[in-house]
This record gives sequence, C-alpha cells and structure tokens, in this order.
Amino acid sequence: MVGIFDDMAITRLTVEEFLSLAAHHPVLDVRSPGEFTHAHIPNAFSMPLFTDEERKIVGTAYKQESKQKAIKIGLKYFGTKMVKMVERTEEIIQSNAANNKDLSSEKPTVLVHCWRGGMRSAGVAWMLDLYGFQVYTLVGGYKAYRNWVLKQFEVAYPIRILGGNTGSGKTEVLQEMHKMGATVIDLEGLAHHKGSAFGSMGQLPQPTQEQFENILAAQLSQQPFTNNILWLEDESQRIGDVNIPPAFFKQMRETNVYFIEIPFEERLDFILTHYGKFEKELLINAIIRIKKRLGGLETKTAVNALIEEDVKACFDVLLKYYDRQYQKGLMKREQLKDRLTKVDCAMVNASLNAQTLLSI
Repeated sequence: MVGIFDDMAITRLTVEEFLSLAAHHPVLDVRSPGEFTHAHIPNAFSMPLFTDEERKIVGTAYKQESKQKAIKIGLKYFGTKMVKMVERTEEIIQSNAANNKDLSSEKPTVLVHCWRGGMRSAGVAWMLDLYGFQVYTLVGGYKAYRNWVLKQFEVAYPIRILGGNTGSGKTEVLQEMHKMGATVIDLEGLAHHKGSAFGSMGQLPQPTQEQFENILAAQLSQQPFTNNILWLEDESQRIGDVNIPPAFFKQMRETNVYFIEIPFEERLDFILTHYGKFEKELLINAIIRIKKRLGGLETKTAVNALIEEDVKACFDVLLKYYDRQYQKGLMKREQLKDRLTKVDCAMVNASLNAQTLLSI
C-alpha cells in the first residue's frame, strides 16, 4: 500500500479480513456519536474523533474553503483528545483481554474505522500505532462495510420456516431447537419486537433499520448451518418499525413452511401467561391500534372484558382475530401450496415441539 500509511506499522484490511479479526479484537468506531448511534458494526466501541458539532464544522470548512483548512481545524480538536483516546483504548483492551491475543504480535491489537477509511481513521490509527498498539484499519470504512452487509441478503440460504398461529410459542420452539444444535436466527429477537400490535411490550427499544440489517448480516455470516438448514420464524416483512431486507424476505417466502397446529385453548392459555401480566392501559392502547381491522364491536367487547378484569375473554377475542389474519395471509401465498407441512402438536411445549420438528 502507498500513501499515508507508508512509514507506519498499520495494515489496511478488506471487510472480510477486518471482520475476521473483529471476532477476537476490539473495533474502534471513530465516527461521530450521531453516526454511531444511527448504526454501527455490531459490538464496536464508539470512540469519536469529533463531536457531531465538530464534524459539521470540519465538513463545512472542507466543502466551502479547502482540505487544508479542514485539517487545521480538525487537528485543533484532535490534539486535545489524544491522551483520553489512548487511555480509553487501554480500558477497552483490558476489558477484552481474554479475546485480545494476536499470535503474530505481542502488541495489543485494535481495529479502527471511520466512514470512508479516510482522515479520521488515519489520524487515530497513526496515534495508536505511535503509542505502541498493533493497528488495523478498514479499506473503504463503514461505507464498504455497509456494501458488504447488503450483499449478505443476496446469498442463497438453506431456509426452513417455522409457522403457526399466534400463541403457538414459535419463538420458544426456535430457542429449544437452537439448544438441540439446530441453526436458528430469531428475527423478532434481533428486531426487539414480537410482530403484532402488542409486540413492543416488554421489549428493548427497536434498532434503526440500518442497525437491524447490520445485526442480521452478522448473524447470517457467522452461521454454520447445521445439517444445511437455517430455521426462521414465519414473519411479515415488517416487524414493528423495521423491515426484513427484500432479497432475504423473498427467500423466506419461497421456501418450505412447517406449520405447528396447536389447539386454540392451549394457545389462549399461553398468550394469557405472556401478555396478561401487562398493565391494562398498555393492552387497551394496543387494542385501539388495531380497531379498524378488528372491527368496532369486537374492539368494544375486548376492551370491556379487560375493564371488567376478564382478561381471558379479552384475549379470546384477540386470538380469534389474529388466527383469521394469519390464515388469510397464508391463503394469499400461492407458492405455498406445495411447500406447507402441517405438524400436529398437542400442546404449547417448546421442548417436545422442537424435537418433533427436528425429527421430520
């Protein structure tokens, strides 16, 4: 390589090489806090060279005056932060000591990137290299990483879909399958949402669309695909406020679905256990959100039952509504006719149902 790195012990890596090392060494994202908060490489540490306001000032100077003017302004900000950035890097390395071992060097290893692999990462890499760290940077920066992310959704995956009416405990079944050695990705877990009007209850705030894609791409790239199968739950493309990437969702819609058939009362009891614990006001607000589709009479019936402390009667109405919606969605999927396998299950029992599915 030629250029700014000529006299430095810094190696520039492709995305694949960078991510391979990132499995064992800390990644320092030197973009601004706002850029990092919006989306970042999973498990990266935010160590901004500039604040959001400083980045804006430097960028304006670069566009409206000159590169040299922007660099001078940037150096003023950088100079006052050098010591703190070195100390922060040492703290990160110490906290990751168990995984921070590079067989080719006794130096502590760090990986650094900015937006395009330009001056921000170059400046921080130079400082950390000077201090004595083994430093690697990412060719093309986060922008190159995002191109890599989008390509992951175009790869052909050996997908099998776990279907079933609401209250079948599909997420729990997937978790049990994973414990039994199957390859599983929990899309709802990644999205922090259960997919229905009640799906945000008890969940962490959802990631941005870009961060959801980053996390999903990381999961896909790391999977061993046991028995050449990847299990996913049957989902709509939209999960709360995020969307499954179109190319990947297309694959999900064109593969085999294993639909677990569980009696209504069993599913109703399961739903009561999971959602009956939430505050009445939260439940009523969720019901109101689906009023148009649920219908005025059934909305009134469900809300009144909740007010009268008859939670089971409320969820009886809601579960029948979701059953109708799910079946309607299945009927619209013409390509599913020859790819739908129904699996009878007597109860909502994650372990037993997981064993049944894996034996097919």
